Amino acid sequence: MGSNSSEPFPTSFKFLIAGGFGVGKTTFIHSVSEIEPLTTEETLTVASVGHDDLTGVGDKTTTTVAMDFGRITFDPQNIVLFLFGTPGQDRFWFMWDDLVDGALGAVVLADTRRLEDCFAAVEFFERRGIDFLVAVNQFENSFRYQPEEVRQALDIKPHIPVVLCDARDRRSAASVLVQLIEHVMETRAL
Repeated sequence: MGSNSSEPFPTSFKFLIAGGFGVGKTTFIHSVSEIEPLTTEETLTVASVGHDDLTGVGDKTTTTVAMDFGRITFDPQNIVLFLFGTPGQDRFWFMWDDLVDGALGAVVLADTRRLEDCFAAVEFFERRGIDFLVAVNQFENSFRYQPEEVRQALDIKPHIPVVLCDARDRRSAASVLVQLIEHVMETRAL
């Protein structure tokens, strides 16, 4: 039966981690998740030739074919975030409509080596009225731009945060999520 604990259930929120192919969505979730993330990574094969543009993604050998899932808990606030990483390739975008259901907000990861790859994700969330921020994943050997330069290049509205991050670094990824929560709270308080 139930426990006698008077502790309230945690408040939970669903967030998407989106962006183009090879931008670091799986890495972001792995770095910040407190559980071993559920991934649907598959090896890139000859079948992806002509479908997946590997320009600028270096030695990428796997790709997400459905979603990634992770969780992070902020104990003092009794908040649990459920993180869903979207597939980056166009051919898997039919899943985005299901993944966005119930989402409070999203992180759009961007790579300055392939900035145009995040246009579709930005447009997806804008059209559906989902609060989001753009997090520029700073890859080694990538172009370094200030957030305002990225905002201009993506034609992002002034109220949408653009931040810099390293998807491999737990603190950096967690900081992005905190900034997303703050953005969502500010937007919904208006």
